[in-house]
Amino acid sequence: MRNAANEAAEAAFVPALPFALVSNRETLVGRGCLRLVGDAGEPSGARARAFFAEQASGPRIIVGALPFAAGAPAHLYQPAEIARSAGRSRLAAAFPPALVRAAAPVWRVEAEPPLADYRAAVAEVLARMAHGEEGLRKVVLSRSLRLLSDRPIEASALLRALAQDEHVTAFCAPLAGSSAGRALVGATPELLVARQGLDVVSHPLAGSARRLADASADRAAADALMASDKDRREHAEVVTAILDLLAPHCAELAHPGDPQLTATDTMWHLGTRIEGRLRDETMSALDLAALLHPTPAVCGTPREAAARTIAELEGYERGFYAGAAGWVDEAGDGAWHVAIRCAEVAGNEARLYAGAGIVPGSDPVAEGEETSAKFAALLGAFGIDEDGRAAGEPRA
Repeated sequence: MRNAANEAAEAAFVPALPFALVSNRETLVGRGCLRLVGDAGEPSGARARAFFAEQASGPRIIVGALPFAAGAPAHLYQPAEIARSAGRSRLAAAFPPALVRAAAPVWRVEAEPPLADYRAAVAEVLARMAHGEEGLRKVVLSRSLRLLSDRPIEASALLRALAQDEHVTAFCAPLAGSSAGRALVGATPELLVARQGLDVVSHPLAGSARRLADASADRAAADALMASDKDRREHAEVVTAILDLLAPHCAELAHPGDPQLTATDTMWHLGTRIEGRLRDETMSALDLAALLHPTPAVCGTPREAAARTIAELEGYERGFYAGAAGWVDEAGDGAWHVAIRCAEVAGNEARLYAGAGIVPGSDPVAEGEETSAKFAALLGAFGIDEDGRAAGEPRA
């Protein structure tokens, strides 16, 4: 039901950029905003169904972003126009490059928290696990980089650069807020869940290693990841949780017995493709996303205890990082991708995030290095390193 608060929020939200999901399979672009899907305290799936029942006009699709934290409001809306095409063909038209190439911006990078503090937080998690606190088996701790530019950041250029990696789904999710042009932009390798008819797919990733320029060293890194007991245990936590959550809702559920290697241009991951057949055709992609999120790939196990530990030790609100970006249509079909390898961009500032799964046997220094490796794709798209130097610039 619409009210004055809904109408005021809609008037304030004028997306400066399209919503976009860009992959080898499909590019989906949503322009403008007809209506916001209000946060009435109901689960997101129920609100989406009520929204479609009330609205007689406009595209029969909702797009947007889900936050990391349970209970935080989702940002969902009906675009004014929707366009879909096979592959990545619509990317250039939706996010055209600037006609005049500007000089490279000057950057300042602030680590929040500093790497040393992140390592200390990892050590604290390991100590809690060793003492058996709250039954913690895995906690995904993240850290953030705050990038400040001497000019407005071009989110379109960031998305185009990220979309060059054909192993990922690049995304742009415009967000509400006081800053014009605020958006979550990223390149995720991880599918939270997709539904088409009764068919459901989830492809969780957990366990990671940096890719290397030398082919033989890169292959050795991949082989070491596959053989790593620590990484396989971390991965198993995610797969088990998703299977347990989906099982009551699926007449069929299948997955390979062992994880498979999944690659992006910068990282190796352990991945498991889970496929199922729903019992209930009314369970939408958004219902499924709400059921699974946050998985142990971005939170931990047990879920509630891990979330409390994250809130205590990270020192900042994740917002939409480690949430999900995606869509759902009136039939309940849709796809939601885990919002990792992303930056929240607004004006002259971008906040980047990267996390690592902490399990018994983790090493604080190695986990810090893993977050640095995961920052590489985004920093490379900005053309800088973690210290704000231009790519290729020698150290002083």
